[in-house]
Formats: sequence, structure tokens, C-alpha cells
Amino acid sequence: MRFMIIRKADADTEAGKMPSEALLQAMGDYNKQMLEAGVMITGEGLKPTSAGARVRISRDGTAPVVTDGPFAESKELIAGFTIIEVASREQALDWVRRWPREDAPVELELRQVYELSDFAVDPAEKPDGWRAMEQAFRDREGGR
Repeated sequence: MRFMIIRKADADTEAGKMPSEALLQAMGDYNKQMLEAGVMITGEGLKPTSAGARVRISRDGTAPVVTDGPFAESKELIAGFTIIEVASREQALDWVRRWPREDAPVELELRQVYELSDFAVDPAEKPDGWRAMEQAFRDREGGR
């Protein structure tokens, strides 16, 4: 089972404030533990929304609308993410509980990632070429 740990944005991350040396060390140690345990797939920090854009696509065929950041609703923004693969939701929560205290106060969200198998009950129902596409994607992602 794959899960995404979402690190919510706050005033510091939206201001582009760089993490302290203590936090960088703690996050490095945390990531190393997950890598050594074989659960970490990837993890990245995101630049502030001032460097981003939102794109709204409608069904009516009109051109997509691009809105440059920053965005006001900081409670709904994310500052980074980590993708892990574990055996259960409880195991994922255990890793979230280990998040470095040097980053506190922080709000994290845990979300399970859909697997391609979630979209078809019977493998025979998958469209032609689906298995090859799924395997190519997994191979590109390091065999996961």
C-alpha cells in the first residue's frame, strides 16, 4: 500500500523561509530511516505558491485559466510530500508519528494512493495495453 504524507504549508514555508540546520539534519535522519526500512519511495519540498500557478480547466471547451500565485488560502496549501509503501495504514501512521519534532508546530495529512488495480475488479476488464502501460510505469518508478 502506498501513502502520501502531505506537509501542510504555513507562514514560513509560504514566505520561502529556509529550514534550520537542525531541521535539515532531523529530516535527513528521518528520510534515511525510511530508506533503510525500505518504505520511502520519494519525498520533496515545494517552493512557495508565489512561484506556482493554478490552472482551472472546464468541461465547456474554453481555454484553461491560469492564475499565478501566491494564493491566499494557506490552510489548503502544501509545502511538501513523501510517498511511502508499507503493509498497512497503521504502519503508515507509525511513520507519520515519527515526523521530526524540529518541524513543530506542523500539520501533516496522510492519504492512501490509488493503485491501478483499484480501478478494475477483474483484470480481464482492463483495456488492451493496460498491463504493458502499468508495467512500464512501475519500471520507470524503480520497480514499485
